Amino acid sequence: MRTFTEGGTMQVAYVVRDLEAAMKRHWEVFGIGPWDVYQFEPGKVQDYVYRGKPATHTCLIAIAWSGDTQLELMQPLTGYSIYDEHLEKHGEGLHHIKLFYADCKKAVEEFVRKGYPVIQSGRIDDDEHYYLDTEKDFGYIIELGNAGRIRPAERVYPT
Repeated sequence: MRTFTEGGTMQVAYVVRDLEAAMKRHWEVFGIGPWDVYQFEPGKVQDYVYRGKPATHTCLIAIAWSGDTQLELMQPLTGYSIYDEHLEKHGEGLHHIKLFYADCKKAVEEFVRKGYPVIQSGRIDDDEHYYLDTEKDFGYIIELGNAGRIRPAERVYPT
């Protein structure tokens, strides 16, 4: 079980167009993996919101650990999300850095007061995520998360 410092970096995430190719590249070149792969979609993700409205998008998510930092790869599949926005504006690459907050809702309130509203959010099992509108000031998005418990992966790469 990993422990995180309040406000500390816990994840670095990239948007990709081809999840399989990205996992393979990370595995073969740097030995990063194995990757736990999930499909996020309405119903599986509770309180799923994109820019203030119920989210309708589906995406593939792959996560792997490198020390105490989680690496995440995201591939949008259907609908429209902040991942699609990123691909259109920047192409593949760094999308967000995730910071740990045990009480995400309290942290969100503080960042909203500072001018960084939530642009996408949701919860899968006990794991909450809130993406803040920080790109204009930081060049990337900041995500807040609580490192909550999540179900086992739907599959693992490599098998």
